[in-house]
Amino acid sequence: MGGQCVEVADLPAAVAVRDSKDTDGPKLVFGPAAWQAFASKVKSGTLDLA
Repeated sequence: MGGQCVEVADLPAAVAVRDSKDTDGPKLVFGPAAWQAFASKVKSGTLDLA
C-alpha cells in the first residue's frame, strides 16, 4: 500500500525495525514491552490518522 514498508526482526532481547527500501539506513530497536504496547495500539486503531 503506497510503498510504505518496514521490516521487523524479532531478536532475543529486542525488536528491530527498518525501512525495507533503505536497508543501509537507520534502524530502530525497541524493548519487547515497548514494541508490544506499540503493536497493540496499531491493532486497536488508536494510532490511525484522521
